[in-house]
Amino acid sequence: MSAIFKAHLQKFITINDADFATITSYFKTLNFKKKENLLSEGQICKHHYFVLKGCLRKFFINEKGVEQTTEFALETWWLTDNMAYEFQRPTEFFIQAIEKAEVMVIHHADQQKLLEAFPVMEKYFRFVYQRAYSAIQMRIKYLYSLSKEEFYHNFNNKQPEFVQRIPQYLLASFLGITPEYLSEIRSKKRS
Repeated sequence: MSAIFKAHLQKFITINDADFATITSYFKTLNFKKKENLLSEGQICKHHYFVLKGCLRKFFINEKGVEQTTEFALETWWLTDNMAYEFQRPTEFFIQAIEKAEVMVIHHADQQKLLEAFPVMEKYFRFVYQRAYSAIQMRIKYLYSLSKEEFYHNFNNKQPEFVQRIPQYLLASFLGITPEYLSEIRSKKRS
């Protein structure tokens, strides 16, 4: 656990071993079963999740009762409902383990204490949020500018690890298409 998180932190900031040991004391490490919810719609979003092993997804249920996946998180990625977490209010999303997952979890109050005690972590989280914001910005651009088929191929080229690990029905949900249409797109490429 510590080695994965420390290596990730050191991509963005420099910290010594003593500080790292104290930083990790603000977190809990939890294990989740496949399809287990970490967060459910209507709950106060109290935690921020860092994936050590496995894969998570964030989704909501639309007015037709269909699950719409909005984000995935693989190893060394963070996931939460940022708006609900920031304002400590009920979420409109679910966060679920797609695979058996080991996750570092920090409570909102503990993250605030961490940032006060270690200002360098403010810098770290700024980098994390900037990258997440950039990814969402590009996803919105692709949703508006690419056909569904182009969107799939673009995603497959840029994030092949997701396409290989994520079940087809969840990938289709993320892309905003049906699993059948995704099968059709994939079979065209093989032809």
